Amino acid sequence: MFHQVVSELLMRSNSRVQVKIEACFPGKRLVGGKYHMGSHTVYLYKAEIKEQCIRLFGSLDRLDEYIAVIFAHELGHSEDKELNELAALLDSPLSDREEAEICLHLEKNAWRYARCLLSHMDPLFIDHIVGESLSGYYQRLELNTA
Repeated sequence: MFHQVVSELLMRSNSRVQVKIEACFPGKRLVGGKYHMGSHTVYLYKAEIKEQCIRLFGSLDRLDEYIAVIFAHELGHSEDKELNELAALLDSPLSDREEAEICLHLEKNAWRYARCLLSHMDPLFIDHIVGESLSGYYQRLELNTA
C-alpha cells in the first residue's frame, strides 16, 4: 500500500527524491513523515501515519489517500525552491516570532505543492489535514504576537 502510493506520486511529480519507508518514527513524537535536506530523502513512518489517520478520521478507511497527502507534503519540502534560503535563516539569530513565521512559510510552501500534486483528490479531505497540520504553527504565532 505505502509503496504503491509512493511510486504513483513519484511518477506524477517527476521527483528524484529518495524515499525510505520505515516501520515507526525513532522519537517520541507522532511524526508521519519528514524530509532530510542533506541526503535529499523523504522518510515515511507507517505506524505514525496509521495512528494520525485514525485520530483524524476515526478509521483506516481512507489510509491510501492519507498516505498520499502526507507524502505529497514531504515532496513539497523536497521540491521547495526557497528551502535552502529559509533553512539558512533558521540557523541565524531570530526572535521567536521570526522563527515561527519562517516555519509557517516552509509548511505553507509544502502544502501548496501537495495541493497541486493532488488536485484530483477531495479538497475537503486535504483541507482537514492541512488545517490540523498548520494549527500548531498559527498557535505559535499567536503566542509570539505583542
